Amino acid sequence: MADPEWVLLAYRLPREPSTPRIAVWRKLRKLGAVQLVDGLVALPADAATVEAFDWLAEEVVDAGGEAWTFRAQPGSKRQHSALRSQINAAVGEEYRALTEEARGAIDDPSRRTVERLRRELRRIQGRDHFGAKEAEQARRTVDRAAAALDAAEVSSR
Repeated sequence: MADPEWVLLAYRLPREPSTPRIAVWRKLRKLGAVQLVDGLVALPADAATVEAFDWLAEEVVDAGGEAWTFRAQPGSKRQHSALRSQINAAVGEEYRALTEEARGAIDDPSRRTVERLRRELRRIQGRDHFGAKEAEQARRTVDRAAAALDAAEVSSR
């Protein structure tokens, strides 16, 4: 099986005002993009990531910058593996942080906390392009916090 294609966004924004730069950075972070070098980011290419980068490119241009999107394949398996590892490392760290937070909620669960944990789990899963190994532990721990909330609500009735 061939390595998957990647979508690249190359962009440059003026330093001032900083608001567009911050907005683009936040959106790239939300997507889980890998920064290759300053102003060049990558994601595995699928319909959603290509569309997201196309929209971001338009946003950059509208803010007075320059942007281009490309589809590419890494030149070697090692390069593909390095990109994949970068994405998995970032997502894995998010899953680990969520797992720790969910563990803390098991002892004293609240409806608001459990709903927030579930939302955060869904957000991270949206950035998990390669199935990080930490995903299952995070899901199970969030489920345990939800079960603890259900048990607390039943016992309080």
